[in-house]
Amino acid sequence: MTLPVPSAVDLRQESVDGVLDRVERSLQVRLDRETVVRKRRSVGARTDRDTWVRVERRGFDRIGAQGWNGPESAAVLSRVDMPRWYAGFAWREPGEPVMWRADEMELVTAAPVGRAALVIDDPRLPDGWWSALNASLGALAAQSAPRVATPDTETITQELVTATLRGVFPEVADTRVEEWRPAHADLTWANVTGPEFCMIDWEDWGMAPRGLDAATLWGNALAVPSLADRVWSERRADLESRSGRLMALFFCAKVAGPYAYPEDPRLEPARNEATRLVAELHAS
Repeated sequence: MTLPVPSAVDLRQESVDGVLDRVERSLQVRLDRETVVRKRRSVGARTDRDTWVRVERRGFDRIGAQGWNGPESAAVLSRVDMPRWYAGFAWREPGEPVMWRADEMELVTAAPVGRAALVIDDPRLPDGWWSALNASLGALAAQSAPRVATPDTETITQELVTATLRGVFPEVADTRVEEWRPAHADLTWANVTGPEFCMIDWEDWGMAPRGLDAATLWGNALAVPSLADRVWSERRADLESRSGRLMALFFCAKVAGPYAYPEDPRLEPARNEATRLVAELHAS
């Protein structure tokens, strides 16, 4: 069955006053409107009890049968540096195949490493940051996940991996993912803080091919070769597994594929890395 597609809305441009009013009433908090951060499909703000509330709008076509409670279900994870989750609720937008979800969580005061998914300057992260990253990703991978990851709000499946890779790199005949592990699934530089490490925004976490998180962080560092090299070195065990190489190529396919943006600073590095990865996959 094909789900109806909701009307496109950019929350950076639309008024969200009514949404924030509803969140305040339901969570019984006061949002500091001076701290509101607006993104295309989400808004967030600090509260009067020193917590953070994130609100997201998502269409039914991007929710699926498993539901949409990533932050809530991630609350059971242990030994992972992440904000504590306190409360949440969801509601349907009248007349639209759309749901809203608000989650109240621990306030993280450290700033995101990147203002966007990628970085173009070396953030010069301390060794302790890398140790914390490795500890958290190791702890996450060792646990269980009751849901499938939804990177870019799309459920990741073997079929999606195969279609994405063959659409850009048809010479890769074997696209089978042999290892699946719990993943954050949106591990961009905007979703890790520094210099104190923390992983934020857990809406899309779940089971995913091994190496997805490492490949996402690595790929979004390709404009800074020394940083990309550091990610690869720190996460070598994941990225040099067969599943990890497929995930690195999966990332390159999104950057260098049919919708490539000529001004993207990751474009040429992604093309070069894709050539290497295809050769390594053929040799393995």
